[in-house]
This record gives sequence, C-alpha cells and structure tokens, in this order.
Amino acid sequence: MRTAAEDEDGDGDKAEVHDEFFPFVPAPDDGGRWPAPADLEQHLYKLARAENVYAYLRALAIEGVYYPVAVEEAVAAGGSAYPMLTMEIPDGRTVAGVYTAGLLPRPHPDLVYEYTTLGALAGILPTDVDVLAVNVATPCQQYFPTDDEEREVWLDLHHELFSSEELMDRVVTRRSGVLPSGPLLHGLACGAHLCFTNGDAWNTAYWHGMGFRGERERVAESWGVHDREDWLAIEERLLGREVSPWYWDFVLGARTALIAAPGGRVDAEEWRACVGDTLRDQPVRAGTPGDGAEFETFVAHLRSLVGKVLRYESRFRADGLLPPDGVVRSVAAWDIGRASKMARWGLGARYATESETLTALTRASGEARAVYDSWEEFSAGYVLGRCLHFDEEEFGPWYTTVLDAHRALATTPDSPWRTVPFGTG
Repeated sequence: MRTAAEDEDGDGDKAEVHDEFFPFVPAPDDGGRWPAPADLEQHLYKLARAENVYAYLRALAIEGVYYPVAVEEAVAAGGSAYPMLTMEIPDGRTVAGVYTAGLLPRPHPDLVYEYTTLGALAGILPTDVDVLAVNVATPCQQYFPTDDEEREVWLDLHHELFSSEELMDRVVTRRSGVLPSGPLLHGLACGAHLCFTNGDAWNTAYWHGMGFRGERERVAESWGVHDREDWLAIEERLLGREVSPWYWDFVLGARTALIAAPGGRVDAEEWRACVGDTLRDQPVRAGTPGDGAEFETFVAHLRSLVGKVLRYESRFRADGLLPPDGVVRSVAAWDIGRASKMARWGLGARYATESETLTALTRASGEARAVYDSWEEFSAGYVLGRCLHFDEEEFGPWYTTVLDAHRALATTPDSPWRTVPFGTG
C-alpha cells in the first residue's frame, strides 16, 4: 500500500486517484506474528487464529466497525440510511464486508467508509445478506452468519459492552503504515490533545474518523462547516492563528517584551501598565477609537486578562503543566492544534483533498515550531487558549479534561511527545 510519506513530496492531485478501495494485507509468510496496525487488530488476529469467534464478536461490539459506501450514494442519501455494498459469491450467497478502524485504506475519491456500532449494524444490514465478512483479505479476517438469531446476539452484546465514553480519552497509536519523523508526522502530533479526547489514532493522515456522515456532522455542528468553501476558510484562519482573539497573544507578548528588557523581572502591575500604554499607542490595531468610553472598556478588559493569565499559570504550575518558574508565551497552539485536526476532519468529510490535508498538516508543524521549543510548552499554550475560550476560571471540565490529556501524552510511551522530536525539520 502507498504511504502518506510517499505522497508528501509527490503530485498530490494525481496521487488521489488510486485503486485502494478496500484493505488488502497479506498474512505473514510463516504463519507467525503479524505486525498489526493497532491493538484491536492484534487482538482480533489472536482470536481469529484461536477460532474464538464469540470473543471476536465481543471486541467488535466494544469498538464498532466501518462499512464502504459509494460516495455519490452517501452524498445523495443525506440523513437517510445508506445502501450497503454487497456482493454475490459463487455459491449464490450474498456477502457484506465491514472493517475495523486500523485496517481502513487510504481515502478514495469515489468511496467512503461509514461507522456503525454492532447493534446498529443488526438493523441496517440488508435482510438478503447471508454472510458478514469482517476484515476480509487481512490476517484477522472472520465471517459470521446474519440470521435473526445472530443479529439478536449482536444487539445483546452492544447493550452489554458498547460505551462511546470508553472509546475516548486514550492515546491510540498506529504501528504500521505510518510516517517517519518529519514535518508531516510533527503536524499530526500537533493535534494530539484532540486525538486523545476523541480516542483517535494521532499518527494517521489517511483519515476516516467517525465515518463520512459522522465527520460531516462534527464539523457542521461544532464549526459551522457545511461545504468545501467553509472548510477552506476555517482551515486557513486556524493556520493563520486568526480564530482566537488577537489580543490574547498581545497581552502575553507585552510580558515577553518586558522580560527581554534589562532587569527581566516583571510584576503584575508593570505588566498591566505595559498592556494599557502599548494599546493606547496603537488604537488602530484595536479597531476602536483611541479615546472614549468604549476604548477604555477595551483597555480595562485587556488589563484584567493579566490577572486571569497569572491565576491560570499558578494553577498550571501546581498541576505540573508548567515548571516552577514557567510562563506561557503564546496561545498559538490553541489554533494550531485545532488546525491539525481540522485538516483531517476535512478529508474525512470529503471537503478537503488529500494533498490539501497533507499540506495543512505540514504548515501546522511549521507554525508550531516557529513559536514553541517543546511539546510541553506547546501544550501549556494550547491549554491556556482552551481555558480562555471556555473555562472562565472555573477550573472545571474544560480544564481538567485537557489536563488529563496533557498527563497521558507526557507519560504514555508511544505518545507523540515521547516519540516525535519537537524540533523536527
């Protein structure tokens, strides 16, 4: 199979026309260990070899599966059910194929994959399908009957085992078909906070996410993205660090300038004065007149941000997000990290081309390295940006959940922070 690394320097537009509709992974020559793409597929391989079909089915009930749909039919269906692709085999039976996440192929312009739980599959699988083929043409393939009794088993297992929350807040790393160190892998790593939160593999650029419909719903509901033009606009704004208010970094930059001056020590009042004085010197940038009540209200708001930042930084130090004398120099990571994920969401929704996604990820890497010197510093900027956006100094879930992500990414052996050098060129 072609890898994202091979596309990084190639002709992206031509490369998007390919013949990788479905997974094809040869079994190990000696029948021995298979280097599966992820933990789930490794587990399924062991179960398939042991012919433990019930345990295999239980694993599918926990994780869910993906089924292929012609892209024209997926778009035309809108919110309606998709017609599943089926085929008739020589003995006259009808087969439908589904796949687990780690085995999904490179996105194809004419084919998408839709996510479903095992319980939902019991209802949407056409009644004329005789055989469900799971991960066919791979070392962990397995086959199941599809009669009413079997479907009842699927429903029972779904109700017993499936929890969307259990699939979130975890570091997922692909082990095969991934990129060598470089700007593209680094750009993928910039989205690691969101990958952890959503339970997505952080190191794959060939994105299917929650499936075609799921990705379209995600960007529509959370970002107001409903078509290609919307995606292009928001991705460019995120990469340009224009989604977050400009004045967050303006306030942080005032302290950075004071630290760089002779003496290097800055107290809160000196910082507030610098913010106010500098802002009054450049009213045009503030977008308001240089005098009057509206402008003074804006100045007071920016001065108040100094105290808010200091209080967040104090908590960050207590929680290990910052070293004892550390400060946040920029919240650029908040936009850059989301740009990294938006690049992939756009591909999953088919609003972005493959080459546009890879280019955006590479740009995200460059933007991050232009501002920060380490993953820890990047993370502190990301967390502060998220808190300024959502938390309102409550130190509630908007803070605690991203703190969990930071700690997991800092300690998990195969996380990007432990495997991808920040200064990668």
